[in-house]
Amino acid sequence: MRTLVISDIHANLVALEAVLTDADGLWDRVWFLGDLVGYGPNPNECVERLRDLEPLALSGNHDWAVLGKLDTDEFNEDARRMVRWTRNELTEENLAYLEGLPPRHVAAPFTMAHASPRHPVWEYILDLQTALENFDYFDTSCCLVGHSHIPALFALDETAAELNFYLVGHGDTIDLKYGRSIVNPGSVGQPRDGDPRAAYALLDNETMTWEFHRVAYDIAETQARMRRHKLPARLIERLEFGV
Repeated sequence: MRTLVISDIHANLVALEAVLTDADGLWDRVWFLGDLVGYGPNPNECVERLRDLEPLALSGNHDWAVLGKLDTDEFNEDARRMVRWTRNELTEENLAYLEGLPPRHVAAPFTMAHASPRHPVWEYILDLQTALENFDYFDTSCCLVGHSHIPALFALDETAAELNFYLVGHGDTIDLKYGRSIVNPGSVGQPRDGDPRAAYALLDNETMTWEFHRVAYDIAETQARMRRHKLPARLIERLEFGV
């Protein structure tokens, strides 16, 4: 069984389609780690495209914010503006789909959470200490997370009492059979690691190998769609820099 693992689409349909084209024929099922909407210009189209894939899907903090399930006081003004805009754009059917998504799921040997196993909706795992604390909040060998928009691996060797942090790139393959790990596939729709290409991963559930992938997409087209809707300039510009 091969699994396409994606996260943080953020209503960027052009990026999502690029990922699906690049990974065509390489997967049997889809796991989505949350934040389907927010930031991008095509919320309805992205919800409907993902639904067509019949994925195992989670909700993220931006999905919760659009549903009114999360206080947006900690969002910056651009993000709050996008929450309001997205809420007005989404159909009742697509809002209902988002409402039905959990923020955390266990499919042994994997735990999945949008942000972290400790705080599934909103916590950034970006450093060794935060990662180490989170290993106490899941019982499986591996936890898959999104939210940071940065492809990464935290690998825990319990025998040696050693935790390592790796930033990863296109084509990097890791073996998940040994030790415990927290893995992030990166973001489809708004990468933040300095690489503007859409990020995704392919997981072989039989060999327990994980491959990180990047694919270029038509950023200018997404930006043009955002401008047509008069979305915030900062959100438009950041896409070409991967920040």
